[in-house]
Amino acid sequence: MLNIRLPNTRGEIENYNTGEPGNFKTAANGSLPRIAYAATHIVADPFKDCDPWVDAAIDWDATMEYRRYLWSLGLGVAEAMDTAQRGMGLDWKNARELIQRSIDASKDFSSEHGRPSLLASGAGTDHLEPVPGQTIDDVIEAYELQCSAVEEAGGHIVLMASRALAKCAKSRDDYVSVYRHILSQVKVPVIIHWLGEMFDPALAGYWGSDNHDTAMDVCLDIIRENTDKVDGIKVSLLDEKRELEMRKRLPAGVRMYTGDDFNFSELIAGNEDGYSDALLGIFDAIAPAASAALVAMGRQDMESYRQILEPTVPLSRHIFRAPTRFYKTGIVFLAYLNGHQNHFLLVGGQESARSTLHLAELFRLADKAGLLRDPGLAVHRMEKILSVHGIDV
Repeated sequence: MLNIRLPNTRGEIENYNTGEPGNFKTAANGSLPRIAYAATHIVADPFKDCDPWVDAAIDWDATMEYRRYLWSLGLGVAEAMDTAQRGMGLDWKNARELIQRSIDASKDFSSEHGRPSLLASGAGTDHLEPVPGQTIDDVIEAYELQCSAVEEAGGHIVLMASRALAKCAKSRDDYVSVYRHILSQVKVPVIIHWLGEMFDPALAGYWGSDNHDTAMDVCLDIIRENTDKVDGIKVSLLDEKRELEMRKRLPAGVRMYTGDDFNFSELIAGNEDGYSDALLGIFDAIAPAASAALVAMGRQDMESYRQILEPTVPLSRHIFRAPTRFYKTGIVFLAYLNGHQNHFLLVGGQESARSTLHLAELFRLADKAGLLRDPGLAVHRMEKILSVHGIDV
């Protein structure tokens, strides 16, 4: 047990004693009862001379090493999505290189470890410059370019929501037309991603309606029309009831991938109507616990599943609290505390997106969930951050 002095909301410095790291029995053989993707962050390169708000300097070695770490726990990697700051610091040029490097790394890992590495990669329209007069045809052409790039690299597509489509679509029919066109061309069934406006305000009104129930109807119509081209739907609305409703209405064979970083534990556990697989940003941060909980589920020990995973829920709700789009800061901060990278920097300068008090509470919650794998290192690094932020402990 180690002592650290942390700031609190009363403007005071208080003593906090760390607990023991969790003893997580992870899936060394990669066999899990649910498909479980961790939407994965990228590691910035502090040695590159660039303007962080403009240019993305990526430490490719550290970025790939973290993916190997996730695969070693039996988890999949969801690449070049919003957790990797796609469209929020990571542009298409770098995203394309990230996708290719990850596909290559997955093959190397598979050959070394004798089992396939689960990997899916985001394709969208984020290379489109926001200019007046953009049309649905422009959106289709942009989707075609990125989908072709992922397929040519040998990747599995996550069809990401499009800011450009949200801006230029006039009705539900525009969404139906775009998705029908793209899905008719893909070679392998894709995962559609419905990313809510709490994650990206530019996606408000997606599927042609600000009402999520109406939007769900449109999305389901698209899926039903193209069932043979849809592996599943990732829903990121932070709304358990709507995910459960949509899950019940999906066509047979189409998976629900929960993107609900508030309610993932129960959604993955499931009920009499079924369960959700996982494609979650929080699985990047809680990877050992996620793997161990699913191992427990695999041996039908749901009590241990809940004992492992439920303490991570307060941590996740803190990391993803509003403004939710800044959750990447917390993901990277925990990777820094745990020694997966040597600095607390994000592309786009987004290490500044959360307050010092937010980071201090993240430390407490991660410790309570057993997710500080080396408390001594975590305490040392937390104290360094506090010092830089003007809090001398």
